[in-house]
Amino acid sequence: MLSFKKIFFFFLLLLIPAMDLFAQQQPANTAAADTTTHRRKAPKFDLPHQLRFGVDVSRPIQNLVYDNRRSYEFQADYYIGNEVYAAVEGGWGSAKVPYDDLNYTSTNSFFRVGVDKCMLQRLTGKDWDMAFIGARYGVAFIQRSDATYTTEDPMWGMTSGSVPGKSLMAHWMEITGGVRVELLQHWFLGWNIRGKFLLNQGALKELPPAYIAGYGKGDKNTIFDFNFYVSYAIRWKKKPKA
Repeated sequence: MLSFKKIFFFFLLLLIPAMDLFAQQQPANTAAADTTTHRRKAPKFDLPHQLRFGVDVSRPIQNLVYDNRRSYEFQADYYIGNEVYAAVEGGWGSAKVPYDDLNYTSTNSFFRVGVDKCMLQRLTGKDWDMAFIGARYGVAFIQRSDATYTTEDPMWGMTSGSVPGKSLMAHWMEITGGVRVELLQHWFLGWNIRGKFLLNQGALKELPPAYIAGYGKGDKNTIFDFNFYVSYAIRWKKKPKA
């Protein structure tokens, strides 16, 4: 059962950036400076290993809303120490351009790799709640079908033809941030916001996919995206040093 404390903490995380900005705007005084000078160091905890797996539950909902695209996304991260997590994400999807004068489909799989850095101080050795910033490198492998088209010219009339299918690759960089809250033991709820920047725009210039799973619209060089994850964490104790 979800506790009030967990729910309160989840919404409190949304206010932290605003609270931090407000604090930076306040004039510093001697007492504050003295407190900063003698501030205690963050406590260190003997933490276990943690490997966390998640699924983006917002994608199936979007699949119902948009009838011209499908997308499924998963993620995993591993705690490597110093509040840093190594992250791997992947999935697959499809899209179609279903117009009368232009028709083609595409499918793709993708993966992203990167790191997340938790920006909150850990309260106890069992505290795995986090608000973080991170970076990703993403790659998508795309198969585009034959494209059929029809054009109309006042002099030549109706002209129909096709463009052969093609294998494409897209790769991009991401800046991301988000929240993970352990609402139940080992079970997390959280989200990511992402800014994505395509690195090979020229490769997708001709008949770009309507949608690239893992990235977004194929004709956009910059994308802003959102994920909502349900995750489960596996933890195990470290082996004692000999």
